[in-house]
Amino acid sequence: MRTVEELLTMATRELPLLNEGEEFIVKELFKGYEWKRFPLKDRLLLGTLFLNEVTQRRVAVTPLGKTSSGQQKYKKN
Repeated sequence: MRTVEELLTMATRELPLLNEGEEFIVKELFKGYEWKRFPLKDRLLLGTLFLNEVTQRRVAVTPLGKTSSGQQKYKKN
């Protein structure tokens, strides 16, 4: 089982693969079957930690607001 910190590292390592201006949610930075294997509490914490990384300007991403399902949407700068 991976720690939430490891999941955050995995997510931020995927960012260079995105095109500038591309919009995404954190879930999309993982393969579908991987995401489903993470416990819900870890997925929620990962979302919070990722938003914290973005707001502290540690990654070149802009938060765009929530989707209709309540997930935070981002745009790569």
